[in-house]
Amino acid sequence: MQKTIIGVDLGGTNMRAGRVNQDNIEQISKNFVPKTEDPQIVYEELRRTIRDVWNPQVSGIGIGVPGIVDYKTGVIFDIQNIPSWQEIPLGRMLKEEFNVPVYINNDANCFAAGERFFGAGKDFDDFTGLIIGTGLGAGIIKNGHLLPDQNCGSGEFGMIPYLDNNYEHYCSGQYFEHQGGLKGKEAALLAEQNDPEALKLFSKFGQHLGNAIKTIIFAVDPAAIILGGSVSGSYRFFEASLKEELATFPYAKSIRNLKIIPSEIPDVAILGAAGLYYEQEQFRNHNQ
Repeated sequence: MQKTIIGVDLGGTNMRAGRVNQDNIEQISKNFVPKTEDPQIVYEELRRTIRDVWNPQVSGIGIGVPGIVDYKTGVIFDIQNIPSWQEIPLGRMLKEEFNVPVYINNDANCFAAGERFFGAGKDFDDFTGLIIGTGLGAGIIKNGHLLPDQNCGSGEFGMIPYLDNNYEHYCSGQYFEHQGGLKGKEAALLAEQNDPEALKLFSKFGQHLGNAIKTIIFAVDPAAIILGGSVSGSYRFFEASLKEELATFPYAKSIRNLKIIPSEIPDVAILGAAGLYYEQEQFRNHNQ
């Protein structure tokens, strides 16, 4: 944790790079993702964004992306809202450019890595980082490491069928739009004012999310669920109904021991991307 790492949050609209030293983000650079069919133009903008926070002390680069990644080779596929990036060897390209190790993973796994090294996950070797925003995704930490898989696809609990759709439909910001005609932020503002309809909406949301978490427990049985994403900021409005639903889980001990913790890390996407470096270095040292 003494090294200087650049963490990159590559979204569909914005790209941000932050130079991280220990627990501190020393500098952040932010640019828009170019709307273009030319993949090289997008790469050049990313390169400039990283260069803006670069210094000679940087030991590595971590990148979180909203899409499918072959994290072993650093090739990314099908990035949301960047249609020109269908199969880009980004890891190799940036390693050649900056001459440091480059690690890439999806944004949900980065969230879990960020909590593991910089947040509430420091206290657990076994937890699930659950992002509740415009979608529902998760990163899984087992035995102190990200759960290894083939396509960074483990933790896609939001895609599991549920009721007439899937969990993401009922357990993300989408729920407030199709049930209340509101953005999640608008629903939260109304709930702050004790609006009965908004409070009822959050109560039902907590019930659905409780069902999703029961599925997570059946699948990976974590010691903790750490909540991130924009909707997690409204946890107090759905905490009671969520826990009421969890109380119906058939194995009482699993629920009694489970910790549910809203994330408190600012800029967790940047820190999580930087955490990929520490995750990989720790894993390498463990296996030497």
